[in-house]
Amino acid sequence: MEVMTKAKGRIDIPEERILTIPEGLFGFEQYTKFALCDSDYEPFLWLQSLEDMNLAFLIVDPFLISSNYETDIDDESLAKIGIESPEDIIIMTIVTVPQDGSAITANFQGPLVINKKNRQCMQVILSDNRWTTKVNIIDALKAKGDE
Repeated sequence: MEVMTKAKGRIDIPEERILTIPEGLFGFEQYTKFALCDSDYEPFLWLQSLEDMNLAFLIVDPFLISSNYETDIDDESLAKIGIESPEDIIIMTIVTVPQDGSAITANFQGPLVINKKNRQCMQVILSDNRWTTKVNIIDALKAKGDE
C-alpha cells in the first residue's frame, strides 16, 4: 500500500504493517488507521497516520530501554483488540523528542498494545506508579547497563 508520510514522503508499506486503533490514541481519537514505518534511527519506528500525513509518532520497544519494565493490563481490556494469549502482544511506547534539546523521553505510562495476529492496537494507561509519561531514554539505558 502506498502511504504519504511525514518523514519520508510517499513510500510503499506492506499490508502486515497497517494497524487499526479502534479507539484512537489519547488526544487523537479521531485517527484510527496507522502504518508502522521504518525510521532512519533503529530501533525506532514511525507510527504514521493514514488519515493525516502530518500526524506521526516516533515509537520504540520499551523493553530495549528498560529490563524491568512491566505492563499489567487486565484481560478485559486486551479482549477489546482480540488478544487471546501473551504471544499475540507487541508493546511499544511513544517517544518525545523535544525541539529545545532537552531529554528524549518515552511514555512508559501509556504504552501501545498491538495484537500481531489481527493488527488491532490500543493505547492503555498503566496504574503502576513506577512508570511515567516522560522516562528519560538515556538515563534508562544507563541504568540498564549498570544492572
